[in-house]
Parts: sequence; C-alpha cells; structure tokens
Amino acid sequence: MSGSSVLFDVPGPKARRLSLISSIVAGVLILVGLGWIAMTLAAPRESGGITLPGYFDGSRWNILADPEVWSFIFFQGVLGTLRAALLASVFAIVLGIIFSLLRSSEIAWIRIPTAVVLEFLRGMPVLLMMLFILLVLSTGAFWAVVAALSLYNGALIGEALRAGLAALPRGQREAGLSLGMRPLQSKMLVEFPQAFRQMLPIIVAQLVVLLKDTSLGYIVGYTELLRVTMNNLASFYGNRYLFTFFVITLVLYLIMNLSLSWFARWLSKRTASKSSGIRLDPDDPNQAVLLAEANAAARQSHPGGGI
Repeated sequence: MSGSSVLFDVPGPKARRLSLISSIVAGVLILVGLGWIAMTLAAPRESGGITLPGYFDGSRWNILADPEVWSFIFFQGVLGTLRAALLASVFAIVLGIIFSLLRSSEIAWIRIPTAVVLEFLRGMPVLLMMLFILLVLSTGAFWAVVAALSLYNGALIGEALRAGLAALPRGQREAGLSLGMRPLQSKMLVEFPQAFRQMLPIIVAQLVVLLKDTSLGYIVGYTELLRVTMNNLASFYGNRYLFTFFVITLVLYLIMNLSLSWFARWLSKRTASKSSGIRLDPDDPNQAVLLAEANAAARQSHPGGGI
C-alpha cells in the first residue's frame, strides 16, 4: 500500500480532518498567546512611582549604541564565561578519561569505589558543589566554578566514555591481545581511541551544558555574562534597561550554545560513518549513554552478532 508504514496505520479521512482542525486551533492559540505577550511588553508600566514606556520604546534600547556597554559585556561578561567554560572543559575531559579507565577496570577494589564516587558527583547539584568548594576550601569564586563544573561534567563524560568502551565489539580487544599487547595496552591503544571518537559528539553536547552552567557562577559572585548584564550593568543604568540586558544576555548565550550544538551535530555526522554503526543523538547525552549501554548489553548477550 502506498504511504503505509510498519510503525503506524495510515490516517483515514476522519483522522486527517481532526488533525487539520487541531493544527488550526493550535496555530490560532499560539498567535493569540504571542499577541498577548507583545501587548504586555508594549504597555507602559510603573516602577518606583514613575511611569516607564513599554519595552519596545526606543528609549529602552538606545543604550545599545554605547560602545562602553558592549566593551564591558564582552571583556568582562563573555570572556569571563568563556574563560571558566574553557578551563572547566579541559579539566572535565581529563577527569572523564581517568574516571572511565578506573570505572572499567577489571580490579574490583578500583572499579567499585570509582562507581561510588561517580554516583556521588552525578547526584550532587552543581550549585551546592560550588558553594561547598567556596566555603570549605576558600578557593575564590572563579576556582569554585571551575572545580565544580569540572567534577560534575567529568563524571558524566567518564560514564559516556565507559559506555563507549563497553559498546565496542569484543573483537577489538581480542585483536589487540593477539598482537601481544597487555590488557591495559589494548585498552589504551586500540579500544579507547575508538570509544573516544564514537562518544565525541556526546562529549561536545555535554560541554554545551557545561557552558550554560557557568551562569551558576552568578550565585557565588563570579563575574560572568549573567552577572555582568543582569547585575552590574542593570544596577548602574537602572531598571529602564533591565529587559534590554535580558535580551542581550539571551542572544549571546544562544549564539555561543547554538554554535557548539551545530559543531556537535557536524561532528556526529562526520564520526557516524566512521563508527561501528552505532548512531547516538548528541542533543541528549543521557539518552545517548543509555543507548550505548544497551548496545553493550546486546553485544554481551549476542557475542557474535552485530548491531
């Protein structure tokens, strides 16, 4: 039958009519919602006994023409965010590699304590970790942000790499051993490079999460983008420009995160053809790790089969 699918039945005339009506109603509701938001933003509002113009008024956006504002945003906010994110990313990847090797060790007294530490790091909120490091170790806001992000994301990257190692075909390890390599040499020289390449898009996607989490530095007093715009500049220029700084912050975060997401998707397409046939979704690292673990379980239950 033309248009048939093994996953669902082809909708009949009644289902298509219901789908069309639902789409029209949903479209109208979305337009009404957008119109209400636009009218709310355009309406004048009271602040401290003073009537301020709506958010679309030009007097709320003229600050964008001031080069000192942009200079402060980029050299204090954006650079502060990128500096913390870049350093935490390097540490997180290094920790992830170490965690994955320890977690996949065949020695129980290495593997089990590492699993406990990883579960602890994964379960602890990043903000609490920042506050703990700041209050107990007195490292300062910058290193509290970097250390907490490195530990948390290092644990997640370590689990992703471990799942990648477990998902490799057994033949890779046996090939290394057949060449006279020791188990550790086979893991480091044969298995780990393949697992790292296969999980690289997931690692990049996790780094996108890391970059967004740098905004938690606002709470511990670190000078990053959110603190610069929504605290420092908003306090200096007043509430008139608060919405303007909110939009600037949102756009800058979107530019940085969408650029990294685009890179993750490009990397996923580049590595998919080189991998062993396992296609992982880089937009959701947790689901991708679960998929890799499921692939590993399937390989263990069917040693000679492919996926």
